[in-house]
Amino acid sequence: MGTWDIGHFDNDTAADFGGKLDDSDPEKRAALIRQALEAAVHVGAEGFLDSDEAMEAVAAAALLAARCPGGEPVDTPYGPDEPVPLPGGAPSPVLLGLAVRALDQVTAETSELRELWAESAGSAEWLAGIGRLRAVLAAG
Repeated sequence: MGTWDIGHFDNDTAADFGGKLDDSDPEKRAALIRQALEAAVHVGAEGFLDSDEAMEAVAAAALLAARCPGGEPVDTPYGPDEPVPLPGGAPSPVLLGLAVRALDQVTAETSELRELWAESAGSAEWLAGIGRLRAVLAAG
């Protein structure tokens, strides 16, 4: 699955997403975060969530959580080089709710990423990391 560790950016797709954010105009980066989250929510609600969409959603959620109280900074070379500018400087309650729903789809029975992690020894640790991320976002 192109993954080398359990971190939110420790896979090829999330690393590419970080690069995509860096390559985008700063005023468009928040929209890319929202699009990644919306894709996971929409696709997950409609059917099977592809692992690439799930990995982007996790990366997007991690970037938002980093801006929340209790959130961990994204300090990996695979994430974006600069913080994503957000209107008002912090994630809105609506955006945080979207991120929570996206993570719910990532860990749902219909998620390819969840299936892939279930086949690995790091499954419990990965799920715990997603759970911590979700908790920070839900507390907003």
